[in-house]
Order: sequence, then C-alpha cells, then structure tokens
Amino acid sequence: MPAVQVPDCTLHYDVLDTVLPWIGQPETIVFCHGLGANALIWRAWAPMLCDSYRMLTFDMRGHGSSSHPPDGAALGLDLLVDDLFAVADAAGADRFHLVGESIGGTLALLAGLRAPERLLSITVSNGAHAGASISHLDDWKQIIDARGMDGWSDHMMQARFFPGALSQPMHEWYRRMQAGVSVDFLLRAVRLLAGADLSPRLPSLTMPILLLHPDSSPFIPVSLMADLKARLPRSSLHVFPHSRHGLPFSHADLCAEALREFLDAMDQR
Repeated sequence: MPAVQVPDCTLHYDVLDTVLPWIGQPETIVFCHGLGANALIWRAWAPMLCDSYRMLTFDMRGHGSSSHPPDGAALGLDLLVDDLFAVADAAGADRFHLVGESIGGTLALLAGLRAPERLLSITVSNGAHAGASISHLDDWKQIIDARGMDGWSDHMMQARFFPGALSQPMHEWYRRMQAGVSVDFLLRAVRLLAGADLSPRLPSLTMPILLLHPDSSPFIPVSLMADLKARLPRSSLHVFPHSRHGLPFSHADLCAEALREFLDAMDQR
C-alpha cells in the first residue's frame, strides 16, 4: 500500500481504479472509516461503484496498516481532517466525493465546512454532528481496563451487529481487526467526538449530502440523524431496517446501491 507521512504517524492508503476505459475523467470517492474499523470495510462496496469511480480508502492513524502515534501525541478533529486531505492530495484527488462512517461521518461534515470547494458531495453513514447526544461512550475505558481490547471488541460487536448479520468468518475478522486499534488514540478520539457540535455551521453546507443510518444504533438514535437532515439544505436520508452501528459492513451492498443512485442522480442534474 502507498503511504503518506503526517504529523506523528504514517498513513497507508489504497486506490482502486478499475473505471471503464471510455470514462475519460472519472471522479474519485474518498472513504473514511470510524473508530475500530479500517479501510477494508469498504471492499464490498466496490462492485457497485468501481466501474465509474476511483475508490480511495485509507487506514486512520492508530488503525489497520497505518502507524500508531505515540501515546499523548497531539490530537484533534481538525488534525484528523488534515489527515484525510493529506491522503487525498497524495492520491491526486483535488475534488472528490467523500464518504464517512461513524466518526468518519463527523470528519466528512467538518471537511465540507473547512474546504467546501474540494467536495463534490458528502455521504454520512451512522455518524453524527452533535457528540453530546451520542450514547454509551463513557463506558469504553472501564471495559478496556477490565477486559482489555479483546473484551472491548466483543462488547462492540454486539453494538454493531444483530445476531446472524454476518457470516462467522466476517464476524471473526471484524472482531480481530477491531481489537488491534491503538488504545490511547481510541479513548482520546472518542472524547473528541463526544465534545463535538457542528450544528450551528451546518446550514452553510450546500453540496448534495446523503445520510445513511441504521434503525437500531445503540449510539446514534434515528432522531439525531433526522435533526442532522433538517439542518442541511440539500440532503436525503435513508434508514435501513434491522441494522445496528456496523451498517456499512453488514449492509454494504444496500449502502453502496444507495450511494450509486445518489451519485447517478447528481450526474443527471
């Protein structure tokens, strides 16, 4: 995987470019995962998108193949947005569609507020704009202290997926991947998320925005996503039944289909 150096760590990214050769100037979709995930959660979205769009995925600092920053290293939501733009720049994506899930969705909204001229559209999956309204985050440190990262990952698997939502190999892969996250980064990043509130600035986001949300996230109620939609001038909301906070992984095909319809509709305007 190619990599880009950013403050305190190295970010690894990947570009999937299998666009049909007669599409002369394909647009890029940048994907930003949430806490505990990595770039590979987007892999199953590719069949619906890769004929017409370059797909740029990356591992957030402290996750996957990217390096773990030193404990106590500088951290802020703006720094994580800097990381996102650094990856886009390294891959030659000047203007792009941006998809983010969980904290990645919050970062996508913040990226749109910081550099609206760079974003063709934003898609937020199981993400929020007001962290104080997100539930069940305060117990993460207690769980990790008592049960370690394996125990935290087991706890999170129940929050992300209904029983039977994943095959056994998918379930085990996600559980192992999630347990390998940097503990220091995880706990500090979730505190940043809990303290975020983008509400007053959201009406200035005038690019098309797609909201994808599970009906049963234990962290973000549908009512919070409805509030987000009401604050955005050009947005649409899809709520997926019988889904939890792992929506973009458990329902990858349906989410990718919704994104493709959204992007195709943009092209027809």
